[in-house]
Amino acid sequence: MRVISGEARGVRLAPAPRGVRPTSDRVRESLFNALGQFFEGGEVLDLYAGTGALGIEALSRGCHRATFVEKNPRAAATIRENLKRTGLEGRARVVVGDAVREMERLRRDGKVFNLIFADPPYRIAATGAEGLLRRAEALLAPGGRFILESGEEPALAEKKGETRRYGGTFVTIFERSEAK
Repeated sequence: MRVISGEARGVRLAPAPRGVRPTSDRVRESLFNALGQFFEGGEVLDLYAGTGALGIEALSRGCHRATFVEKNPRAAATIRENLKRTGLEGRARVVVGDAVREMERLRRDGKVFNLIFADPPYRIAATGAEGLLRRAEALLAPGGRFILESGEEPALAEKKGETRRYGGTFVTIFERSEAK
Protein backbone atom coordinates (compact mmCIF):
# COMPACT_ATOMS: atom_id res chain seq x y z
CA MET A 1 0.00 0.00 0.00
CA ARG A 2 1.10 3.53 -0.76
CA VAL A 3 -0.21 7.09 -0.64
CA ILE A 4 -1.73 7.80 -4.05
CA SER A 5 -1.46 11.60 -4.36
CA GLY A 6 -0.58 14.87 -2.65
CA GLU A 7 2.33 15.86 -0.46
CA ALA A 8 3.02 12.28 0.72
CA ARG A 9 2.53 10.77 -2.74
CA GLY A 10 4.32 7.46 -3.22
CA VAL A 11 5.15 6.86 0.45
CA ARG A 12 4.82 3.18 1.28
CA LEU A 13 2.57 2.47 4.24
CA ALA A 14 3.30 -0.15 6.90
CA PRO A 15 1.74 -3.58 6.41
CA ALA A 16 -1.70 -4.08 7.93
CA PRO A 17 -1.74 -5.99 11.20
CA ARG A 18 -3.33 -9.41 11.23
CA GLY A 19 -7.13 -9.21 11.09
CA VAL A 20 -7.20 -5.75 9.49
CA ARG A 21 -8.66 -5.42 5.97
CA PRO A 22 -7.19 -2.24 4.48
CA THR A 23 -8.84 -0.37 1.63
CA SER A 24 -6.90 -1.32 -1.51
CA ASP A 25 -4.91 1.23 -3.52
CA ARG A 26 -7.31 0.75 -6.44
CA VAL A 27 -10.41 1.46 -4.36
CA ARG A 28 -8.79 4.47 -2.64
CA GLU A 29 -7.67 5.93 -5.96
CA SER A 30 -11.15 5.52 -7.46
CA LEU A 31 -12.83 6.94 -4.35
CA PHE A 32 -10.62 10.02 -4.24
CA ASN A 33 -11.11 10.58 -7.97
CA ALA A 34 -14.88 10.48 -7.35
CA LEU A 35 -14.54 13.01 -4.51
CA GLY A 36 -12.65 15.39 -6.80
CA GLN A 37 -10.94 18.53 -5.47
CA PHE A 38 -12.68 18.37 -2.11
CA PHE A 39 -9.63 18.60 0.12
CA GLU A 40 -8.80 22.26 0.53
CA GLY A 41 -8.67 22.55 4.30
CA GLY A 42 -11.19 21.13 6.69
CA GLU A 43 -11.07 18.17 9.01
CA VAL A 44 -11.42 14.47 8.37
CA LEU A 45 -12.66 11.72 10.68
CA ASP A 46 -11.48 8.19 9.85
CA LEU A 47 -13.58 5.60 11.72
CA TYR A 48 -12.59 1.94 11.96
CA ALA A 49 -9.35 3.37 10.61
CA GLY A 50 -7.30 0.15 10.29
CA THR A 51 -4.02 1.35 8.77
CA GLY A 52 -5.23 4.94 8.48
CA ALA A 53 -4.84 4.89 4.69
CA LEU A 54 -8.07 6.80 3.96
CA GLY A 55 -7.45 9.61 6.43
CA ILE A 56 -3.76 9.82 5.48
CA GLU A 57 -4.72 10.13 1.82
CA ALA A 58 -7.10 13.00 2.71
CA LEU A 59 -4.35 14.74 4.74
CA SER A 60 -1.89 14.29 1.88
CA ARG A 61 -4.40 15.89 -0.51
CA GLY A 62 -5.00 18.99 1.60
CA CYS A 63 -7.19 18.36 4.65
CA HIS A 64 -5.80 20.31 7.60
CA ARG A 65 -6.42 17.83 10.44
CA ALA A 66 -7.50 14.24 10.92
CA THR A 67 -8.86 12.17 13.78
CA PHE A 68 -8.38 8.42 13.46
CA VAL A 69 -10.53 6.08 15.57
CA GLU A 70 -9.46 2.44 15.83
CA LYS A 71 -10.38 -0.13 18.46
CA ASN A 72 -7.44 -2.49 17.82
CA PRO A 73 -4.29 -1.23 19.62
CA ARG A 74 -1.98 -2.93 17.06
CA ALA A 75 -3.79 -1.20 14.21
CA ALA A 76 -3.62 2.13 16.08
CA ALA A 77 0.16 1.63 16.36
CA THR A 78 0.25 1.04 12.58
CA ILE A 79 -1.63 4.31 12.02
CA ARG A 80 0.94 6.15 14.14
CA GLU A 81 3.75 4.48 12.16
CA ASN A 82 2.10 5.50 8.86
CA LEU A 83 1.67 9.08 10.04
CA LYS A 84 5.35 9.14 10.95
CA ARG A 85 6.37 7.67 7.57
CA THR A 86 4.37 10.35 5.74
CA GLY A 87 5.44 13.22 8.00
CA LEU A 88 1.78 14.01 8.78
CA GLU A 89 1.77 13.12 12.49
CA GLY A 90 1.59 16.79 13.57
CA ARG A 91 -1.80 17.16 11.88
CA ALA A 92 -3.42 14.04 13.31
CA ARG A 93 -4.82 12.49 16.45
CA VAL A 94 -5.20 8.73 16.96
CA VAL A 95 -7.91 7.54 19.36
CA VAL A 96 -7.95 3.93 20.53
CA GLY A 97 -11.59 3.14 21.18
CA ASP A 98 -15.02 2.26 19.89
CA ALA A 99 -16.09 4.24 16.80
CA VAL A 100 -19.74 4.69 17.83
CA ARG A 101 -18.82 5.88 21.34
CA GLU A 102 -16.25 8.27 19.91
CA MET A 103 -18.80 9.66 17.44
CA GLU A 104 -21.15 10.37 20.35
CA ARG A 105 -18.35 12.07 22.33
CA LEU A 106 -17.36 14.21 19.33
CA ARG A 107 -21.00 15.23 18.83
CA ARG A 108 -21.33 16.24 22.50
CA ASP A 109 -18.10 18.27 22.14
CA GLY A 110 -19.58 20.12 19.13
CA LYS A 111 -16.99 18.85 16.63
CA VAL A 112 -17.76 18.96 12.90
CA PHE A 113 -15.93 17.36 10.00
CA ASN A 114 -15.86 18.01 6.28
CA LEU A 115 -15.16 14.38 5.48
CA ILE A 116 -15.97 11.21 7.45
CA PHE A 117 -14.78 7.76 6.41
CA ALA A 118 -16.24 4.59 7.92
CA ASP A 119 -14.74 1.25 6.95
CA PRO A 120 -16.22 -1.05 9.59
CA PRO A 121 -15.97 -4.82 9.50
CA TYR A 122 -18.37 -5.78 6.75
CA ARG A 123 -20.71 -7.59 9.17
CA ILE A 124 -21.19 -4.27 11.02
CA ALA A 125 -21.63 -2.25 7.82
CA ALA A 126 -24.45 -4.52 6.66
CA THR A 127 -26.51 -4.09 9.82
CA GLY A 128 -25.36 -0.76 11.20
CA ALA A 129 -25.30 1.53 8.16
CA GLU A 130 -28.40 3.51 9.18
CA GLY A 131 -27.04 4.18 12.67
CA LEU A 132 -23.62 5.21 11.34
CA LEU A 133 -25.23 7.56 8.82
CA ARG A 134 -27.46 9.14 11.49
CA ARG A 135 -24.47 9.75 13.77
CA ALA A 136 -22.32 11.01 10.88
CA GLU A 137 -25.01 13.54 9.86
CA ALA A 138 -24.69 15.13 13.31
CA LEU A 139 -20.92 15.51 12.79
CA LEU A 140 -20.85 16.71 9.18
CA ALA A 141 -20.27 20.34 8.26
CA PRO A 142 -22.65 21.74 5.61
CA GLY A 143 -21.53 20.32 2.27
CA GLY A 144 -19.58 17.58 4.07
CA ARG A 145 -19.40 13.99 2.89
CA PHE A 146 -19.73 10.64 4.66
CA ILE A 147 -18.15 7.65 2.92
CA LEU A 148 -19.17 4.13 3.95
CA GLU A 149 -17.23 1.10 2.74
CA SER A 150 -19.00 -2.25 2.91
CA GLY A 151 -19.24 -5.72 1.43
CA GLU A 152 -22.74 -5.10 0.07
CA GLU A 153 -24.75 -2.10 -1.00
CA PRO A 154 -26.47 -0.56 2.03
CA ALA A 155 -30.27 -0.63 1.70
CA LEU A 156 -30.49 3.09 2.45
CA ALA A 157 -27.98 3.99 -0.28
CA GLU A 158 -30.45 4.19 -3.14
CA LYS A 159 -32.44 6.82 -1.24
CA LYS A 160 -29.65 8.93 0.18
CA GLY A 161 -26.29 8.20 -1.41
CA GLU A 162 -24.36 7.15 -4.48
CA THR A 163 -22.82 3.67 -4.41
CA ARG A 164 -19.95 2.44 -6.54
CA ARG A 165 -18.79 -1.15 -6.67
CA TYR A 166 -15.14 -2.22 -6.91
CA GLY A 167 -15.06 -6.02 -7.04
CA GLY A 168 -16.38 -7.16 -3.64
CA THR A 169 -16.17 -3.66 -2.14
CA PHE A 170 -19.04 -1.18 -2.16
CA VAL A 171 -18.32 2.49 -1.46
CA THR A 172 -21.30 4.74 -0.77
CA ILE A 173 -20.91 8.51 -0.70
CA PHE A 174 -23.47 10.56 1.23
CA GLU A 175 -23.42 14.34 1.06
CA ARG A 176 -24.90 16.76 3.56
CA SER A 177 -26.68 19.63 1.87
CA GLU A 178 -25.21 23.11 2.14
CA ALA A 179 -28.45 24.39 3.70
CA LYS A 180 -28.22 22.30 6.89
